[in-house]
Amino acid sequence: MMNKKALLFFFLIFNTVLLFAQKPDPYKPDFGKPKVIKGMKLSWNEEFNYNGKPDSTCWSYEKGFERNQELQWYQPANAVCKDGVLLIEGRKEQFDNPNYDSTSTNWKKNRKRVYYTSASINTRGKKQWLYGRFEIRARIDTAMGAWPAIWTLGTVHPWPSNGEIDLMEFYRVKNVPTILANVAWGTNQRSVAKWDTQRRPLTEFTSKDPNWVKKFHVWRMDWTRDSINLYLDDVCLNACPLSQTINADGTNPFNNPEYILLNLALGMNGGDPEKSTFPIKYEVDWVRVYQTENAY
Repeated sequence: MMNKKALLFFFLIFNTVLLFAQKPDPYKPDFGKPKVIKGMKLSWNEEFNYNGKPDSTCWSYEKGFERNQELQWYQPANAVCKDGVLLIEGRKEQFDNPNYDSTSTNWKKNRKRVYYTSASINTRGKKQWLYGRFEIRARIDTAMGAWPAIWTLGTVHPWPSNGEIDLMEFYRVKNVPTILANVAWGTNQRSVAKWDTQRRPLTEFTSKDPNWVKKFHVWRMDWTRDSINLYLDDVCLNACPLSQTINADGTNPFNNPEYILLNLALGMNGGDPEKSTFPIKYEVDWVRVYQTENAY
């Protein structure tokens, strides 16, 4: 029969092995089951553990030139699920803009050629949530020109009064590579947002871990009736009380459901991608949404 000291040693070793066995390799996709969070239920999850296009019952595509006068033409061909991740690629490729109009003042139409392509997918009209914990494991490319994002939007009002939450943006702020966590809502000026923005230079993370860019990380949002808190690897980047997120008309956009967007933009805030090595890759390992029983 094992004595008490030997038994204690056995349990210590067993628990240590179990702990490391449960921790995913930061350099690889995580094929483990979603964790259990006390007091919450797994409302929806997308693990991307299949080959082919993203599940059309959950995801839709943006197509063409979309916003911010970015360089990329969004197309479904640049998003594929393989090897346990959603892979979005920014590519350097050229073709004629099918919407070209030489007389137009609209930037989406007066560009004669497309020089870059990428993909943007979202759950609009298919999946949306009000409150909860959102966790997204992803690996981002920090090449010049890259502007990957994990964000949510509402549908009740036009932007920005519909409310925007950026769990993650990466781009260059005054030419400094930066991780951002933002919340935005409406003002009394059309299409002008009020922002609660937190910026962290990429060097804040890479100085502690030189391999940070090579690893997957978990971006998280805890959204309640009172606040929106945004985290990166369990470190809070932005804590935004909903008492301040009031539109000019007195409504609060964050009392309404929002849907998820995953995209890789190129150019503009991301910088000039001309000299970067292509393809630029953005990998999303999984998306998980937890809610309490009385979330609504």
